[in-house]
Amino acid sequence: MIRKYCAGFAMTALAATIPAVSMADVSIYGRAHVSVDYLDDGAKYSETNLSSNSSRLGFKGNHEINPNLKAFFQIEQQINFTTGSSSGGTSFATRDTFVGLSGNFGAVQLGRFDSPFKVARGPFNLFGDQVGDMNNLARVTNGRLDERYDNTIQYTTPDFSGFTAKVGYSMYKGQSIDITTANNNEDSDAFSVSLNYIGGPLEASLAYEQVEEDTLRGEADSIRAAAAYKITDAFKLVGFYQTTDFEGYSTTTSAARDAGTFNVYGLGGEFVIAKNTALKATWMTHDNDAKKSDADMWVIGVEHKLDKAVRVYANYAVVDNDSNVAYSPWMQSRTATPSNQSIVNGVNEALGEKAAGFTVGLRYDF
Repeated sequence: MIRKYCAGFAMTALAATIPAVSMADVSIYGRAHVSVDYLDDGAKYSETNLSSNSSRLGFKGNHEINPNLKAFFQIEQQINFTTGSSSGGTSFATRDTFVGLSGNFGAVQLGRFDSPFKVARGPFNLFGDQVGDMNNLARVTNGRLDERYDNTIQYTTPDFSGFTAKVGYSMYKGQSIDITTANNNEDSDAFSVSLNYIGGPLEASLAYEQVEEDTLRGEADSIRAAAAYKITDAFKLVGFYQTTDFEGYSTTTSAARDAGTFNVYGLGGEFVIAKNTALKATWMTHDNDAKKSDADMWVIGVEHKLDKAVRVYANYAVVDNDSNVAYSPWMQSRTATPSNQSIVNGVNEALGEKAAGFTVGLRYDF
């Protein structure tokens, strides 16, 4: 009995002499975003869908090393609330996942996450992850823009009177460059930088991105500007401009193709009509160098916030296509993305048609 008491006393005394080590402050967060949509591509497809729209589950945290230095991390996975499967892949960390250090110098992070160029669209994106998402026109051909790049290093400056800058460099897609075949022996590096401002009634971003040759999607140089300005407490005006020099690549002939310039621009606004209820609308156009390859998109919607965490909305969106393209207002950031329903004998009968979508959605952030 005396031996047990002495041993317990000794352990207690030893523990008292060892400084406590604080663990990371870890939190669980997520988003359940589901909508019922009626989608019509103007040709063969006209159906009602249930869609999970960039729903997610994540873990994030930080650890104070000393008063001037913190470590931070995030692990985020796409969740499909309609079928249970993940369209982001089989691995767990399909969305923004990174680790880094922050302090008076700013922040450095490493991992897989949205590029500074992608984030810069934020001020204009009134219909993000919904029918009418701006990305349906802004991402342009072959999905070469608005990427969540693998193997990325990013530096974010401290805040200077509302101004911050981000510089990101992605080494290549996947775990390593595939040099086993000639067609895949291409770097897929990406360099992205943005200057961002938030202050008073103005939120604005200016970004540049250069993406090297990718055998499946080509290379691109892009400039993007987005802004939101609160004219009154009830009314916000938004604007967007993007220009991209694109050069595609043929894996069969190893030759350049589809070179050209793509300009995308638009205007929109949000008007608060009652407490927690707002009307939103945007217009965008995709101006393509290629003949008869332009498109316009109009979106109008109403959103009501039930509280800080839960909102409901209804949108109607239309894309008017030139005869050589078949864009739609629902192809991005959603699980319901019908795109091949009107291809008959190798011909897409939706080319040149008006594609329209009506959606009613529920979003719960937790």
